[in-house]
Amino acid sequence: MNILIIDDDQSLRYMLREICKYAGWDSVVAENGVEGLDKFREIKPDLALVDYHMPEMDGLKTVKKLREEDIHTPIIVLTVDERQEIADQFLQAGASDFALKPVKAPDIIARIQLHIRLANIQEFQNNEVDVYTTKGISKQTMNHISEYLQQQQDAIPVDQISKRVGLAYPTVYRYLMHLLEIGKVKQTVSHQKIGRPKKLYQWFTK
Repeated sequence: MNILIIDDDQSLRYMLREICKYAGWDSVVAENGVEGLDKFREIKPDLALVDYHMPEMDGLKTVKKLREEDIHTPIIVLTVDERQEIADQFLQAGASDFALKPVKAPDIIARIQLHIRLANIQEFQNNEVDVYTTKGISKQTMNHISEYLQQQQDAIPVDQISKRVGLAYPTVYRYLMHLLEIGKVKQTVSHQKIGRPKKLYQWFTK
């Protein structure tokens, strides 16, 4: 398996290469989005890791360009910015998920393994094209979240769903909003004794 690492931070590129080596994966690095796009075309990686803040071409533009080249390859964005509006922009551009900095080896390895598995499911079912829609929704990721929700008897919060399905909180939240919009999920509010009310989500069964 070959991982493309696009990040302007030399120390992080080195660390990510070491993590890939530990996991038994090959890796190729690029210092910015322009170089990353060239490497993407050249090596056709199994997955791309893309930093948000970069010179030459930032992470958002890079994700858009990569997605124009290929609609299937998983793209994980590396960021310290957890704002949902930023996540929504990336997901709409075609990002698959996020990994928060500082990067932790177990987390990034698990995240890569999950997205490679989802990509392999898509390849196995290659009669259908997993297109990133204008809403930034991937069918395989939506199925992954939906299957988990269908197995739960109780309504649960986003952070718990995020931990269980192995996807970043902003990714899960966006997919839940989509499932809520199309009537597959229902939202309830749990009033806590301490703190703000908590929103819970549950698969809608008629």
